[in-house]
Amino acid sequence: MMVKKSEKVRTKKKRLPPGVPNPVDVHVGARLRLRRTLLGLSQEALGDYVGLTFQQIQKYERGANRIGASRVYEFSSILSVPVSFFFDDLPSELNTHEGRFAAGLRDSESDEFEADPLARRETLELVRAYYSITDPKVRKDLANLVRSIAKVSGEGD
Repeated sequence: MMVKKSEKVRTKKKRLPPGVPNPVDVHVGARLRLRRTLLGLSQEALGDYVGLTFQQIQKYERGANRIGASRVYEFSSILSVPVSFFFDDLPSELNTHEGRFAAGLRDSESDEFEADPLARRETLELVRAYYSITDPKVRKDLANLVRSIAKVSGEGD
């Protein structure tokens, strides 16, 4: 059989080794964790909403288990976010198979997420508590106080 010049020749794509999570699954899981934590839900409570154990939610959040489309849709409804929320801020390197493969083999990807101060539990809890303050003036005063403290503590560095 002869292949025409206009036809693309398919090459077999490399697969990640067993036990290595797909970086897209890791990203989607991290976004699930982010939203769940911002809402103040435990893994157990979220699991109860969808009929899963907290261990299964843990696996989703680590990217160890892939979240199916119907489950992503269900999570988006429960967590009051659009489905696209789970894919927001997806690194551009993950747009290609080669990029996903290279990212999947890197050890530092999960370390980068944990090092991100915006992804830390402490930050998420602080943001949640901040937005639970109903008086806008009190919220503004608190934000100004934190900025002042940060400015003063930054001068000693």
